[in-house]
Amino acid sequence: MPDESFTLRPIGTISTPFATLEACPRNGRQPHPPPVCRVRLLAAYAPGLRSLEGFSHLILLYWLHRGRAPKLVFTPPFDGEERGVFATRSPARPNPIGLSVVAFDGFDGPDTLLVRYLDCLDGTPLLDVKPYLPSTDAEPEARMGWLGPHRTG
Repeated sequence: MPDESFTLRPIGTISTPFATLEACPRNGRQPHPPPVCRVRLLAAYAPGLRSLEGFSHLILLYWLHRGRAPKLVFTPPFDGEERGVFATRSPARPNPIGLSVVAFDGFDGPDTLLVRYLDCLDGTPLLDVKPYLPSTDAEPEARMGWLGPHRTG
């Protein structure tokens, strides 16, 4: 495998009420109701938000800047077997990239998005914003592998 490196640059910052890793909701679905969070883009990237009106959901990619050291194999807290990190949603990854599908509640000014269902710390660096497309991003027949028996909801 080639030893390549590259640079990611944040395009903004995510503001949430979660100050510690322990306070972050798992997969963004707790607490209920979910808090409204703010995603503020740097001024240079704000024009890229044009035409987001009308989308109900977005995909946010972000850097888990205060994550734990990567663990390739571990036992999840709700399971008794060791699992590989790539078969989990653990934040302790070789490249700590977070992904959330969030509800988009509109704008708070020209550079700030209002969203719900985030699972990251306050001050998390934003890497990208994409519109969620149910025709492309949803797979109703998808299987959940070993996680199926642990599904809640």
